Amino acid sequence: MRTLVDRLIKIFISLRLTVVLLAFAILLVFIGTLAQVDEGLYNAQARYFRQWIIFGFDLFGHNIPLLLPGGYLIGTMLLLNLVAAHLYRFQLSTKKIGIQLVHSGVILLLVGQLATDMLAHESQIRFVEGETKSYAESMRNYELAFTSDSGTDGEEIVAIAGHQLMNGGDIQNTNLPFTIHVKTFWKNSESSFRAPMMKNEPPLTSNGVASSFDFSLAAETKNPDEKNVPTALIEIIGKNGSLGDWVVSGWTSDDEMVDALRQTYMQQLGAQMTQKIIGQLTQPQSIEANGKKFTFALRPERVYYPFSLELLKATHTVYEGTEIPKDFRSRVQLRNSQTGENREVEISMNHPLRYAGLTFYQYQMDAGQAARQAGRLSSSTLQVVHNPSWLTPYVGCALVALGLVTQFMFHLVGFLSKRRMK
Repeated sequence: MRTLVDRLIKIFISLRLTVVLLAFAILLVFIGTLAQVDEGLYNAQARYFRQWIIFGFDLFGHNIPLLLPGGYLIGTMLLLNLVAAHLYRFQLSTKKIGIQLVHSGVILLLVGQLATDMLAHESQIRFVEGETKSYAESMRNYELAFTSDSGTDGEEIVAIAGHQLMNGGDIQNTNLPFTIHVKTFWKNSESSFRAPMMKNEPPLTSNGVASSFDFSLAAETKNPDEKNVPTALIEIIGKNGSLGDWVVSGWTSDDEMVDALRQTYMQQLGAQMTQKIIGQLTQPQSIEANGKKFTFALRPERVYYPFSLELLKATHTVYEGTEIPKDFRSRVQLRNSQTGENREVEISMNHPLRYAGLTFYQYQMDAGQAARQAGRLSSSTLQVVHNPSWLTPYVGCALVALGLVTQFMFHLVGFLSKRRMK
């Protein structure tokens, strides 16, 4: 038993293991970078860097059935290799305290990066002036949400994660008195208005939004600057039978995509017709089951907070004579009934708000003269980052810098002392 432990220790402290792991890391970066062309940035990150094991990979249009360690496994093994070498190869002494600090800093950087990748979460708050929100929305993930009156001056929300929507699948939830049968699911889709007197194809269903809009399958976009907007045809089945077929789509409930359609229709049809069309698109869909009314929508995934932010003023300034942004600034009212807080906060491009373990960055803005000329309400988008390990990179870099300086000073003092003795 002792021999086996000694062999394992010898493997983990080996410099050869370090070289092999770094070689795998270089290969993984190469494969992952090439994969972004066909799979997109986020898909490549999820498939190669946020995995423990990779079962085959695509290279130059060919699938290579080769087993490779993923980013998580390589990072973890490098961390164990560094910790083991630190404990068994380096003795704690005053002369080597700089090396100890450097290694501690590198270990903290590796741990912090792994924790950030696994625990960090990004979302957005998008609101117009005068609007209050107590939740943030995912930038890419969707959920099928059913909302009903709780009877206590509030709402009861049951959210089903978008990844559960699969063709032919049945979804049941103990808080819902019906079953959801997914007849068709498209990860990306297009929408078009069913204009009168046009030769439209038969609607997907005669219920709800599908009677006024057509939805069709679209190729999945790989561009990180574009968004996949899902659509699903579902059948809701109650205890006494079917409650009908319904179309749920991100086009009807994602404010970003609704605004994109609004601007397109505004240019083509004018303000009055656009208002009518968008009103039909965003009209809530609902059913009744067990004596309760359920309103449902396929919307961006939400994260709710015990506080709220109201956008008081959105300020967008540019450099004179250009359209280059000079400053984005959002003045918000922060209210928290649990703590009694009620104060104004200003968030700008270089001055985020840090509150309740979250960081609110100024991300986008539609305000100023351009918004007024287009007849749009001034709006602002805040990027919300939840990262429990946000301090680790700063502490890790500080330890590495302190260790290098300390080790350099030890050598410098020793060198100067020897010169004086000569």
